[in-house]
Amino acid sequence: MASGTIRYWAAAKAAAGTAEETYRADHLAAALDEARARHADRPEFERVLLRCSFLVDERQVGSRDHADVPLTEGGTVEVLPPFAGGSR
Repeated sequence: MASGTIRYWAAAKAAAGTAEETYRADHLAAALDEARARHADRPEFERVLLRCSFLVDERQVGSRDHADVPLTEGGTVEVLPPFAGGSR
């Protein structure tokens, strides 16, 4: 199991109530499930995550299945909500 850092930006940071936290997971889906459980008392967090894009170790995840995106020891997951002019 890998451990690393999840960094939240803009609305994701506000919804999580923190700028960053650690993960212990082998793939992105598990790390996000862990984060959802950690912030279960913050319903806006789940709504924001549904609109976010993700970078894992500076690589865009895009439309890949999050269960197929491996995480590395000491890696970084960036959680990026839509910015000005975001999704329609």
